[in-house]
Amino acid sequence: MTTTPMTTTTEEKAEPMIRFRDVSKRYGALTVLDGLNLDIARNEKVALIGPSGSGKSTLLRTLMLLDDIDGGVIEIDGRPLTHMASRDGKLVPADERYKREGRRGIGMVFQSFNLFPHMTALENVAEAPSSVLDLSRKEARERGTELLEMVGLGDKLEHYPSQLSGGQQQRVAIARALAMRPQIMLFDEVTSALDPELCGEVLSVIRRLGDEHDLTMLMVTHQMGFAKEFADRICFFSEGRILEQGSPEQVFGAPQQERTQSFLRAVMEAG
Repeated sequence: MTTTPMTTTTEEKAEPMIRFRDVSKRYGALTVLDGLNLDIARNEKVALIGPSGSGKSTLLRTLMLLDDIDGGVIEIDGRPLTHMASRDGKLVPADERYKREGRRGIGMVFQSFNLFPHMTALENVAEAPSSVLDLSRKEARERGTELLEMVGLGDKLEHYPSQLSGGQQQRVAIARALAMRPQIMLFDEVTSALDPELCGEVLSVIRRLGDEHDLTMLMVTHQMGFAKEFADRICFFSEGRILEQGSPEQVFGAPQQERTQSFLRAVMEAG
């Protein structure tokens, strides 16, 4: 008896986890995202690099639905995230309830730790699963304990943020984002406020997440060495557009655009 192996259709392979379709974002006269088109595959790890103000963090904020877009559509797993179908079948901007549902599958870690100062590390991590996902207090604490152990803070469960170093606080923030069981993780300059030693602690946790968990990950970073090691793809932003993208070997080893070349030279010289 022969067994026919399972095959995946071209359509299944091509379906991106995240899709930006002609997405624009403006702040007054300033265009921060300029007709952006970007597909990100399931479990792909993408590093977003480029000068300050080029649109990298705005991309993450629109994906997290923290900022509304002014044009285009963002889709998650083939389903519009920023829009929903009206009664006549047309896409209209999503209401708050629809946004809350869409946001559940996305976790984001910011530059600032944003921990609740009056809560312990464990309480910070367990709060959202308990209040948003309706887990029992026991289940939420068990999940929080497991995640804090995973990020190397199993001995800091009852410590308050003021009793933790910056690197430890950022690792609590990562555990808190993971507590919602997201499919997508966003990291916005998560090491920018840390000294080099603490930066290494946090990057080690992110590296482990990428190696051991099925997560689609987007990271805005100025850590070029880590981006080169961590990412499947590098996207170089300039003036609200992706000017160049490719594998780390392509972008760092043989950048095609002069703007990419000058940016990388400046970063390497500063480092």
